[in-house]
Amino acid sequence: MIRINNLEKTDSVFNQIMAELRDATIQQDRMRFRRNLERIGEIMAYEISKTFEYDDEEVQTPLGIKEIRTMREQPVIATILRAGLPFHNGMLSMFDHADSAFIAAYRKYDKNEEDSEIRVEYYSSPNLEGRILILCDPLLATGESIVKTLQGLMEEEEPKQIHIAVAVASQDGLDYVKRTMSRQPVTIWVGSIDEELTARAYVVPGMGDVGDLAYGEKR
Repeated sequence: MIRINNLEKTDSVFNQIMAELRDATIQQDRMRFRRNLERIGEIMAYEISKTFEYDDEEVQTPLGIKEIRTMREQPVIATILRAGLPFHNGMLSMFDHADSAFIAAYRKYDKNEEDSEIRVEYYSSPNLEGRILILCDPLLATGESIVKTLQGLMEEEEPKQIHIAVAVASQDGLDYVKRTMSRQPVTIWVGSIDEELTARAYVVPGMGDVGDLAYGEKR
């Protein structure tokens, strides 16, 4: 069962940050672009935290004791290198005691650059059994890398909650995730949904190559 929460449907400062994230002129400021990805991660972490379980805790202040509801456990925050790093940092600044997982995945084209496949070559992850897993990636295009990453992470361990957090997603990519992950309870948190996905797996209007915008062009 897949549940989708589209944050752009509610008017808030979140949409202002999304506007900056997509703006081709503002994107030229690389530090600003990374910071906007972090801000998106911070807000999504806050929204996701509302689904967690909480316990009463007594906190000693300088003048007395205050009972406060605090999170029962910290999640595991996973991201796909390299574009996901600023997004991950934003979430980690909110869930500051969380564990982290890192995955290396990329799209490999054939010699004619007509067909392609997603290759996942590296996992670094803590034990996920019975944990809350948040997989954050700025852009969900075809959805293949998200699905392959989750399948790899869950090969031998079963999280109790799975959240996917993306800044921009294509409708085709969301449909693909819903078809292929229908047996697991997954919640998708998305900042904005675009209707067009080109044959080269570009989301339109999208926001460009996130990795290049954040860290410079690759070979």
